[in-house]
Amino acid sequence: MRRILILISGSGTNMQAIADACQQGRIDGEVVGVISNKPGVLGLARAEAMGIPTAVLPHTDFASREEYDAELKLVIDSFYPDFIVLAGFMRILTPTLVSHFAGKMVNIHPSLLPKYKGVNTHQRALDAGDKEHGVSVHFVTAELDGGPVILQARIPIFPGDEVEDLQERVHEQEYRIYPLVVQWLCTGRLQLTERGAMLDNEILGPYGYAAD
Repeated sequence: MRRILILISGSGTNMQAIADACQQGRIDGEVVGVISNKPGVLGLARAEAMGIPTAVLPHTDFASREEYDAELKLVIDSFYPDFIVLAGFMRILTPTLVSHFAGKMVNIHPSLLPKYKGVNTHQRALDAGDKEHGVSVHFVTAELDGGPVILQARIPIFPGDEVEDLQERVHEQEYRIYPLVVQWLCTGRLQLTERGAMLDNEILGPYGYAAD
């Protein structure tokens, strides 16, 4: 059983989906810990209710991003994880931290990368008049939301949609595809290589497995 560590900043719904999949046998792994950079968030209560160890490392206690990430690395290592899953962890990570966990860290981002890196993705898709939107799971690299895409899910945008409508549809897809990617990692089907993300010994295209 692979050891999965999840980093959160908020409600922890993706964390819950992954932990549920582990307990249901859909992931050959175990969530061994949850770390939050914000105290008192709902995701910590969710984890504790499932018996998952938690740790809180407030970023406000540190003078710089580098100092925070140096301590975060130590906390992450204390859980001896095989993989680190960012699930709504609202921090830009330093290159030093990312390189330390290269190939072991994945993130989920609410857009069809490379579109709309960063924040406010739903509003940006609406403002652009897009007909579709979605979510991407990708390996974490030093470039913000720029690591190789592993899997995407697309949703339609209908006339009259608001941010909340897109958010609800995107969340529904997140809870489906993120556990799947974590399972690919745990079974050794998925790796990060110098040429990009590789699934079942084939290099994925720029939009990941969902490109077809």
